[in-house]
Amino acid sequence: MAKNQELAKLFEEIGKALEFKGENQFKIIAYYKVARVLRDLPQDIEQIWKAGKLREIPGIGEGIAKKIDEYLKTGRMSKYEEVMKDIPKELLELMDVQSLGPRTLKLAYERLGVKTKEDLLRVIENGSLEKLPGMGKKKVENIKKGLEIWKGQEERISIGIALPLVERIVNYLKGEYPDVQISPAGSLRRMKETVGDIDILVGKDNGKEIIETFTKFEEVERILAKGDTKGSIIVKSGEQVDLRVVPIQSYGAALQYFTGSKAHNIKLRTIAKGENLKVSEYGVFRGDKFIAGRTEEEVYAVFGLPWIPPELREDRGEIELAMKGQLPKIVEYNEIKGDMHVHSNYSDGADTIEKIAKYAKELGYEYIVIADHSKSAKYAHGMDEERVKKQWEEIDRVAKQVGIKIFKGIEVEIDREGNLDFSQEFLAKFDVVIAAFHRAVKQDLTPIFIKVCHNPHVDIIAHPTGRLISQRAGYTVDIDRVIEEASKTNTALEINAYYDRLDLSDINAKKAKDKGVKISIGSDAHNVGMLNYLRFGIGNARRAWLEKDDILNTLSAKELENWLKTHKAHIS
Repeated sequence: MAKNQELAKLFEEIGKALEFKGENQFKIIAYYKVARVLRDLPQDIEQIWKAGKLREIPGIGEGIAKKIDEYLKTGRMSKYEEVMKDIPKELLELMDVQSLGPRTLKLAYERLGVKTKEDLLRVIENGSLEKLPGMGKKKVENIKKGLEIWKGQEERISIGIALPLVERIVNYLKGEYPDVQISPAGSLRRMKETVGDIDILVGKDNGKEIIETFTKFEEVERILAKGDTKGSIIVKSGEQVDLRVVPIQSYGAALQYFTGSKAHNIKLRTIAKGENLKVSEYGVFRGDKFIAGRTEEEVYAVFGLPWIPPELREDRGEIELAMKGQLPKIVEYNEIKGDMHVHSNYSDGADTIEKIAKYAKELGYEYIVIADHSKSAKYAHGMDEERVKKQWEEIDRVAKQVGIKIFKGIEVEIDREGNLDFSQEFLAKFDVVIAAFHRAVKQDLTPIFIKVCHNPHVDIIAHPTGRLISQRAGYTVDIDRVIEEASKTNTALEINAYYDRLDLSDINAKKAKDKGVKISIGSDAHNVGMLNYLRFGIGNARRAWLEKDDILNTLSAKELENWLKTHKAHIS
């Protein structure tokens, strides 16, 4: 699957380069779209290419297919080389900085020589950026804030990149060593939205052979270390991955120790000290005597504790509750019955409803909610009433043909006054109404979201804070007040599972749970591969201590249908 990621990166950079140059917007969108499709493609692009089926992938036309063919044959792409020849690569990375649009960046490059983040910071600090045409003090302040957010996230790795990479490595190693214990560790195992390091732990009494195998992984760009107990590599996409091998006897203790969090482990060591015990990555000891360490369950049992799920290990009261036998039974991945937020090719999705339905059924779902954009979302080919009706006809046909429940949903636009795209009468005809705000505005959106909570036809508010983890903090909104109002009106709030959103965050989702607000988890998929993103949202829900009854997706199709009917009657 390495070529999927390599090609996705190339096409994304072509899109950025064309946007920087002010080229045709449709071409730019096409390159970004194919990058997203390839990044999320569940099949190996090389296998599809060898079978001569590139054109069967949505978003890949003749021109793109030729470029993929050229790259897979030669390792080069002439179009990429052409558009990149006069643009410094670091410059394009700055396009991810919030408030720094391509026009401003181009102006800063041509007139001030800005090529790197250090250059950008320099022209902000010396005041020269502010003097450019169309700039001003306020705009420069916003760019500086955006740069700070971007720099902070640049040092961390998104779970959407780290987890699939680790899974590819773990599957590769298990293919060679099927009986060996292997697991991700650190904040990745705790399903944090971003991670600082990518660590894999292996339980094996002799580690030299498996480390040698690890360094031969097909995506390796460079080997940093290769010893008897530790190996480090840089993969072609730029991430560093460390593999550590510990004796089988110590595997559970090491996994607990290297999973963390630091605060959770400090609390556990404090308890151990009070009982004249020592706990470390080597095991639990009383004096020099080894007490436990082969499994994590053994380690926790020494302290009279049940095994604590990794997502809860943040020292937020989980150890105290475990002592009382009151740990929440957090939602399991297999308890999710369907995906609450999916886009088709009726708006800006790449795939047909039929293809989505078939893939969802393969995933074992009972249902999906097709929620394409409404008419105000012109950037996303939003649907008007006539196209919605046409979509409903197709949904009925496909649901019957494939044998899966397809809810007729809509991601309806909220305007700056809190009004929605469609009339109340038309909204009443949908099975599921997901209200969303997508504009970049400075106004306080709290009263707008409160107004939406009181709309009797709105079931769910999508990505309520509007954050993009790698780019922006989000809207100006008092999320606590919105949660409070949602609890009064029985309006569900979304955990958007797209890895750069994960909105609500784990902290805010926990607040919603505490107020009795129902949570909807949606992949926000724009192609079938993105349906697999739902697990990031589930991991976020587990970090938020959410239980089965807190989440709409754990309902059966019939139960969800009943909830929706009850919900729509909650305000008269």
